Amino acid sequence: MSELILKNCRIAADVEGRGWDVAVDGGLIGAVGEGGTVAGDVRDCDGLTLYPGFIDVHNHGAVGVDVNEADVDGLIDVAKFLASQGVTAWLPTLVPDSDEIYRRVIDAIDRLMETQVDMPIAQAVGVHYEGVFANEKMCGALRPQYFRSFVDGVRNLAIKEDAVTTKSTENTERSEVTKSHEYALIDLGLPTLKAGVHMTTFAPEVENGVDLAAELIRQGWIASIGHTRADVATLDAAAAAGARHVTHFFNAMTGIHHRDVGVAGWALTNHEVTFDIIADGIHVHPRMIEMACRTKTPEKALLISDSVAPTGLGDGEFKLWGETVIVENKRTRNERGSIAGSVISMFDAVNGVRSIGFSPAEVAKMASANPARLIGDDSRGAIEAGRRADIVAVNAEGSIEFVMIGGKLVE
Repeated sequence: MSELILKNCRIAADVEGRGWDVAVDGGLIGAVGEGGTVAGDVRDCDGLTLYPGFIDVHNHGAVGVDVNEADVDGLIDVAKFLASQGVTAWLPTLVPDSDEIYRRVIDAIDRLMETQVDMPIAQAVGVHYEGVFANEKMCGALRPQYFRSFVDGVRNLAIKEDAVTTKSTENTERSEVTKSHEYALIDLGLPTLKAGVHMTTFAPEVENGVDLAAELIRQGWIASIGHTRADVATLDAAAAAGARHVTHFFNAMTGIHHRDVGVAGWALTNHEVTFDIIADGIHVHPRMIEMACRTKTPEKALLISDSVAPTGLGDGEFKLWGETVIVENKRTRNERGSIAGSVISMFDAVNGVRSIGFSPAEVAKMASANPARLIGDDSRGAIEAGRRADIVAVNAEGSIEFVMIGGKLVE
């Protein structure tokens, strides 16, 4: 593949608004310079702002495909739609369901991750289990009949015996058994991928919830707090165990009161904690989005879609998670009267926070850099030399001009 030069573009992270040339070579960003680069094929990007590809860590599906019911082809359909909306990486997100569903979908995600590499579609980089260990009183649109308790809260102590050959003072060999103690990994009861990110949203007040947080972290999971009404002491203990992210801030958690901090107040005032938020103006009022993200700062806030299968299909009635969901004027409602996820894309979320005054540089952090940091992926999240060429070009009218994934243009 010959080198491509994206010439005369603005880069969202550059607050000075200078003109840049971005060289793309072999799926990576080769160099970023202030003009003068002419080698290779040139695409004039005058008037365009380049964002790092958006990363959606909470996505239940789109275009009629529900992640809980998806096969590989269905996941590819979702990934194509997401790519058209500027998403270059995502975590397919499962709601609580049966073990059989979990195993089947995990197998489908595994196969997707094996085949997607050379495809210009949003790249699945792991899986997110939402609310398997949740508080039934904060279930939202989730189905409590599939909730679980963490019964193995105390780690099982495994004693490892090693045969060691030693020599006695008479220079004769003898065998001794030495014992070392190590903690065995606890089976969380959730099927895992062959490779990739594993994330779960849990309520730390469930049975042995703080021990669950510690075990999740020990096994390399992202432990995110949500669907919860935990008190401050429990939240502090969960954070000390490693759970320092909060799922869909303000939603399915206790709010802020001047005599009761609530989960939301705790997250805002704990400086080690990050959160993600659904910026559709429905789940959270725009003024509250602004307040939360300014208070936490754009360095510690993430945008998510929390999109569900009807996304991209317009208004109507849809079957989702065993019940009828009505979509009307971009608002979802299930049979219990609860909001049942969103029907926005990450680009809608980006436009939502842009409309309330966040700068391109701040938006690039919330939609790209911060999600990349959360999932521990330093190949994504910035337009810098050596990073993946995952790029979203936005024109002066605020529309997507083109999307590039791994150096390939999305059709």
